[in-house]
Amino acid sequence: MHTNGQNIIVSGGSRGLGLHLVSQLLKNGNKVATFARTRTPEMDALDKEYGDSFHFASVDAVDADKVNGFVAEVCDRFGGRLDSIVNNAAIGQDQLLMHTDLDTIQQIVNINIVGPTILIRAAIKRMMLQGGGNICNISSICGSRGYAGLSVYAGSKGYLDAMTRALAREVGEAGIFINCVAPGFFESEMSSVLRPEQLNTIKRRTPSGSLSNDENIFKVVDMVISGTTNMQGQVVFVDGGITS
Repeated sequence: MHTNGQNIIVSGGSRGLGLHLVSQLLKNGNKVATFARTRTPEMDALDKEYGDSFHFASVDAVDADKVNGFVAEVCDRFGGRLDSIVNNAAIGQDQLLMHTDLDTIQQIVNINIVGPTILIRAAIKRMMLQGGGNICNISSICGSRGYAGLSVYAGSKGYLDAMTRALAREVGEAGIFINCVAPGFFESEMSSVLRPEQLNTIKRRTPSGSLSNDENIFKVVDMVISGTTNMQGQVVFVDGGITS
């Protein structure tokens, strides 16, 4: 059970988990578009390999006009339909709130909350007109579990969880399925800010004894947007059992 032949937008797909999601969705036979503030060499490589099945644009996720324009452009390039979006773009935090400056707080709120909301709003308008679609928000274990030094980041992910549940009731009758995939700590730029002893503590507390990886997360995302699960308004953890 996986996606094939879909038209998909993934935000923040130029590196890290987003890049892995984009690459694997393309390998599955989908047309994939992504945006980020900066074009990377990996984007050039995917463009060369997949041609018209791939599209990248430099877009600021909190610029509503640019995001709306990107969604319209993708629909035009891919034949008019938008089957799925994956809200992946995010930034992390590793600082106690009392030491976190207001500019950093605003940046986290903009990228992790305002950005995903803008993309979802643009997407659901298209999906309602075409009779349905799939939305997957990349949340985090931090949205439901507390970790010192991650309060603002955790709050932003808790927002995604709550919005997902509420939106499921708003758009479900239009055939739009919206769910969250919430990874635990996994090998990424965000987890790289944690000290080795912090990561070792997390591993010891995880029933599986190991951190998740990009491929673990991709497989769940792929299932969620496949349109075959009848799953609606859920937060699915990919964390080795630490929330169990």
